[in-house]
Amino acid sequence: MSGLRWRGLLAAAAAVGALALGGCQPHKAADVDAARLTNADKDPGDWMSHGRTYAEQRYSPLDKINAANVNTLGLAWSFQLATNRGVETTPIVVDGTMYVTSAWSLVYALDAKTGKLLWQYDPKVSRAIGHNACCDVVNRGVAVWKGRVYVGTLDGRLVALDARTGAVDWSVVTVDQSKPYTITMAPRIIKGKVMLGNSGSEYGVRGYVSAYDADDGRLIWRFFTVPGDPSKPFENKAMEAAAKTWSGDWWKFGGGGSPWDSMAYDPETNLLMFGTGNGLPWDEKARSPNGGDNLYLSSIIAVDADTGQYAWHFQTTPGDSWDFDSTQTLTLADLTIDGKPRKVVMQAAKNGFFYVIDRTTGKLISAKNFVPVTWARGVDPVSGRPIEIGDDHYRNGPTVMFPSSFGAHNWHPMSFSPKTGLVYLPAQEVPGAYGTDPKFAYDPGQWNTATNTDLNTLPPDPKAKAAMINSMKGELIAWDPVAQKEAWRAVHKGPWNGGTLATGGGLVFQGTADGHFNAYDAAKGTPLWSADTYAATLSGPMTYTVGGEQYVAVGAGFGSVFYLVAGFATDNGNPLNGKIVVYKLGGAATLPKPPLIRLPFPKPPENTASPALVAQGHSTFNHYCLVCHGYDAISGGVIPDLRRSPLIGDAAGFKAVVLGGERKDQGMVSFAAELKDADAEAIRAYLIKAAVDGYAEAQPAKK
Repeated sequence: MSGLRWRGLLAAAAAVGALALGGCQPHKAADVDAARLTNADKDPGDWMSHGRTYAEQRYSPLDKINAANVNTLGLAWSFQLATNRGVETTPIVVDGTMYVTSAWSLVYALDAKTGKLLWQYDPKVSRAIGHNACCDVVNRGVAVWKGRVYVGTLDGRLVALDARTGAVDWSVVTVDQSKPYTITMAPRIIKGKVMLGNSGSEYGVRGYVSAYDADDGRLIWRFFTVPGDPSKPFENKAMEAAAKTWSGDWWKFGGGGSPWDSMAYDPETNLLMFGTGNGLPWDEKARSPNGGDNLYLSSIIAVDADTGQYAWHFQTTPGDSWDFDSTQTLTLADLTIDGKPRKVVMQAAKNGFFYVIDRTTGKLISAKNFVPVTWARGVDPVSGRPIEIGDDHYRNGPTVMFPSSFGAHNWHPMSFSPKTGLVYLPAQEVPGAYGTDPKFAYDPGQWNTATNTDLNTLPPDPKAKAAMINSMKGELIAWDPVAQKEAWRAVHKGPWNGGTLATGGGLVFQGTADGHFNAYDAAKGTPLWSADTYAATLSGPMTYTVGGEQYVAVGAGFGSVFYLVAGFATDNGNPLNGKIVVYKLGGAATLPKPPLIRLPFPKPPENTASPALVAQGHSTFNHYCLVCHGYDAISGGVIPDLRRSPLIGDAAGFKAVVLGGERKDQGMVSFAAELKDADAEAIRAYLIKAAVDGYAEAQPAKK
């Protein structure tokens, strides 16, 4: 018998055997296609995309866990992630498998019933890239499509993984890696195209959204969010129109406008909507000297999902000078407003206003502030422009205002319940200081704001500064988007609390910065249940079923920009590795309580530097170091507190790190291209002074 005939008989026998077994084949992992994503409401047991559905409502109709029994919720399982930086992932669950990410763009596949690790992927991001990440080395999650898992990595790659094994199927670089781009957002997939934006507006980049072929990583289209060099042909008419709203040489800086988080898709109109970030620099006077709206900064943009062609835009903050990104959650809904059905997109923007916009035309329907706002008295209902008050873009001098660059609402996802008609919004009230930086000079690859945000400049009275800090608060607001008013509000201990989940069981879930995961009555706001997570719980929660049993999951882990910059407002010990915590009715697992590690405050070296040298070091520190090491050099615990470092007493050792790059593998890159020996010595002098002050404050009060 010939070999060919023999192989044919074997193949036939195998086919017969398969038929005898009922044609059973191994189930394809992450078997998600356009039909499943478009009809996600028919498959409520899975959570197949970042906001569960294309509308990004973060509402699940699951109701086995409800207001009547949520008090019996207990831990089903937990999983320790491999990194100890911020956790911002929203888990994806498909057919019993959970896919999550952690810091440094690591990806994990877990058994959604037990938490057992199935595989782990490490993209091997160089720790030096952390210097380019303004807001911690976080990642907000993956997308899944036809047997693959897709992740955007911090160093600008889009990687497609085999959902069954975690092996790399393909990888493409989506940015110019010679520039300080990063990626922290979760990709979205529409009709076989992977949609992805990027970050880096503070450092010197030009933002854009790209669509890649999910099969092979081929670039299909790209839409820039700000115009490039006007002496060269514009990519499209939208860029040509935008250029007329800028002045000066903005393109030499990049322009900014990074679309680093939110997206939503409307299958009826085939429009992809995404939010854009701030300009580069923050201060419009330095960015566009003759003013202008600077399109499409701080805007919501709609493009055709097939071609990337511009459809409409709505700019929330024209000529933004305050870092008021419009990258917060975009949520689609069908509402009845003034007796008429309206198809809307909603956003609780960083600038403090809640916007309801017609998603087919981009026209404003209504806007109302949801927290105290001191920079504008409202939004003009006709033009959609904010009605600014007070000092125009802090031209007359430094000022303090609400909200700050931390935003009235930041990346933490909001949710919308069609059942109650309410949006559940993680809000906060954090004041900020703004003033022109008279010494600003564009520094490629560094933190470029042209704005003085040092809290020591305003107000000068220490008691007034303490009052500013104590005025910070965080809230969960249930917001009626039709009436544009609050339905109820829960006040938290401080700002920077977690995203929300609304469910058909009449519940709203939210984590808090002080290490809890809570459930509230969605209609009334009554607290119904709480569990200790022992870590800042900031991520967007989600819910799913396995075997008919409902679970609720959330990521917990200390980190992100607030804890990098605002260490003075935190009360945390050393961060431990992040984790995923999952709950079910009657869950009896135990979450170990980690010891709270308080670092000692060693006696610092004697401060012998002149006040002038300390002041020089403080100014240099603010420009190069503050964004990672915190206001007043007070670390929030995400990375080392320099006031406690023995290196500040060792001039040679300090320069070896700051200028020599001795710890670049730990993320501390060399600043030799920007700083001289004298600059490093001035920073060290300032840190010694900060350490002396901090040590004195840490001593027990004398009775």
